[in-house]
Amino acid sequence: MALETWLIKVKTAISHSFDSVITSNPIPKPSKRASVGVLAFEIAGLMSKLFHLWQSLSDKNIIRVRNDSISLEGVRKIVSNDESFLLGLACAEMAENLRLIAKSVSRLSKRCEDSGLRRFERLFDDFTNLGNDANCWVLSWKDMEAKTKKMDRYVTVTATLYKEMEELSALENGLRKALQCGELEGTTKEQKVLDLQQKILWQRQEVKYLKERSLWNRSFDTIVLILAKSIFTVLARIKLVFGIAHGYPTSLPRSLSASATVHPTENPTTCNIVSGPLKSSKLEGNKESSNGFFESNSKLLKPPPTTLGAAALALHYANLIIVMEKMIKSPQLVGVDARDDLYSMLPNSIRSSLRARLKGVGFSASDPVLAGEWRDALGRILAWLSPLAHNMIKWQSERSFEQQNLLPKTNVLLLQTLFFANKEKTEAAITELLVGLNYIWRFEREMTAKAFFECANFNGFLNPHQSST
Repeated sequence: MALETWLIKVKTAISHSFDSVITSNPIPKPSKRASVGVLAFEIAGLMSKLFHLWQSLSDKNIIRVRNDSISLEGVRKIVSNDESFLLGLACAEMAENLRLIAKSVSRLSKRCEDSGLRRFERLFDDFTNLGNDANCWVLSWKDMEAKTKKMDRYVTVTATLYKEMEELSALENGLRKALQCGELEGTTKEQKVLDLQQKILWQRQEVKYLKERSLWNRSFDTIVLILAKSIFTVLARIKLVFGIAHGYPTSLPRSLSASATVHPTENPTTCNIVSGPLKSSKLEGNKESSNGFFESNSKLLKPPPTTLGAAALALHYANLIIVMEKMIKSPQLVGVDARDDLYSMLPNSIRSSLRARLKGVGFSASDPVLAGEWRDALGRILAWLSPLAHNMIKWQSERSFEQQNLLPKTNVLLLQTLFFANKEKTEAAITELLVGLNYIWRFEREMTAKAFFECANFNGFLNPHQSST
């Protein structure tokens, strides 16, 4: 007993001596940088957009823009025939997408510990308008490809984390309901609660593991540095592929011809990737310094007064064209109510032009040759007008609130939609579709009525006694 008492006293004395040492000479703890936490999901959205933007700037996609996108028949008919203007729109939209990403990163950079990263907005502005890359943030093609793969992995794991956190929340809600439920009694309720508790334990471990692997536990400095380097590189790429020193492009560089290799623009000397052309012309330099690269491109994206975008009719006309397309494919299935609904969608300007076109037109539509000619004519109009309408819907849906943090599924550019389409030319095409649809709709109804009438007469001929009674 005495020995035990003595041992307790010794243990207590040693403990007190250690406590006094720790108190007098505290061991400095390593500073832990704040993690991004729940902002990981917003950051994953930014990385997705950067990843998509980088992919859209590959030689393959840039050649597609030049050879396909700006060469669409509909674009040439109702948007513009000027290749320089169309390339300018493509460049401006990509630049505007990058500007919005950079704006979000600038907000995140204010929470960094590194003073250089906190100055991201100023550094980006200098690089944009003056070509200064003091920190050598522009990466080579090889390094940027590795960076995008890393971002893609982060995005994938963070998306999985989001799903698992939702699952955890659902399990916890289920447990609360089970505890409050009065219907289950005894061992049944206990077993259900135990099962839910076990599932919640496993789910929390999964969430903890994913937080370690995803963006959740990364510091603001780590994330902002990745994003900053990517943004600088994407901007350098935009200016390179569109041949920009200052101002918007007049043509693509010859190195991006149809026979170009997949990635011919890898440049191991990354720090001055755009310094040459940016300083090549004093006149152009003064022009862009006064306007600003992003300011100039934002102005270019403002639709002229004669366009559907300026009249806020682009999306409405896209829906109208798609409805007419379905009706033209199957006019025999269009009822009177559907026709009235279509007419209610028409703005006053189209109604007026439609009334003028139909004035003096007879009620009969029984000429199969004319109906065939109208079908061919409507097919030709829809061949170039319908793609722009469908592109408008795709472009808008990908930028809706529900989809804004997700990776776009298409490479549709605004110039490929009805946004910049000439209002007068588009309405003329829609009016032509309506006139043709009116004829083939009446033709189908007359043919159907004629067929029923002949069928009734034929049945009467076969059953004269029944018809006479």
